[in-house]
Amino acid sequence: MPKPDWLRVKAPQQQRIGDVADLLVDLKLNTVCQEASCPNIGECFAGGTATFLIMGPACTRACPYCDISFDRSKRELDPTEPQRLGEAVSRMNLQHVVITSVNRDDLEDGGASQFLKCICAVRKISPHTTIELLIPDLCGNWDALKIILDAVPNVLNHNIETVPRLYKRVRPQAIYERSLELLDRVRDGWPKVYTKSGLMVGLGETDEEVIEVLADLREHKVDIVTIGQYLSPGPKHLPVDRFVSPRQFDVYRLTGEDQFGFLQVVSSPLTRSSYHAGEVKKLMATHPK
Repeated sequence: MPKPDWLRVKAPQQQRIGDVADLLVDLKLNTVCQEASCPNIGECFAGGTATFLIMGPACTRACPYCDISFDRSKRELDPTEPQRLGEAVSRMNLQHVVITSVNRDDLEDGGASQFLKCICAVRKISPHTTIELLIPDLCGNWDALKIILDAVPNVLNHNIETVPRLYKRVRPQAIYERSLELLDRVRDGWPKVYTKSGLMVGLGETDEEVIEVLADLREHKVDIVTIGQYLSPGPKHLPVDRFVSPRQFDVYRLTGEDQFGFLQVVSSPLTRSSYHAGEVKKLMATHPK
């Protein structure tokens, strides 16, 4: 299926991309931008931003939409990673940082302790930087969730990814209701943390189902939502079912903000969960908690 014109990406500034890539190599850090083949990598690297991928580049789950590599074996965590991450945030002079991870179902706490150490390292080295976490479902380990949230990140993001009807095909090891419960627990237990979620369209869902997911997320008191077009990474991954028009993305945004009352809905073909994430600072200033 050929891509429509609205999915064309402008050529980025190569020098700035190289600077960020060199820093990541120097500090031996991974980014989801590279590992997941994000279409916005050029724009983000050229702007001096990146979404850091902690706990290694390989995931213990093999979701058929995702380009991140798969490894179910038990792997030790790198105790130097939090310090290196904090140094990268400082050297890039980031005002806002997004930290995410692969699923680490091989770890008892799903990697919660490493998230905590990364938050502490960033706050020590770069105290002005606001912190957004994009976390997996932790297999429903709510004690592990508490470990992360007791550090009170500014934003907690957990992606719902798709509509419940497609979970067995798109997210076979995840549970729709469990992801909603995670978001609900964040809101109830840590009301000062902004909650965020995101989903992809173009996997076989209907527009009506997307609206139903928005209703579910708002019922669970989510503040921010991102919606973007699914792009298949390759022939071994799920194919694109449809390309959603920019006008329909506008409908999603207006429905979410005007009808359901989300603080922010970022909705466009190239939107990804961390795209322009730093704009949350404006939201935090106009809607303080």
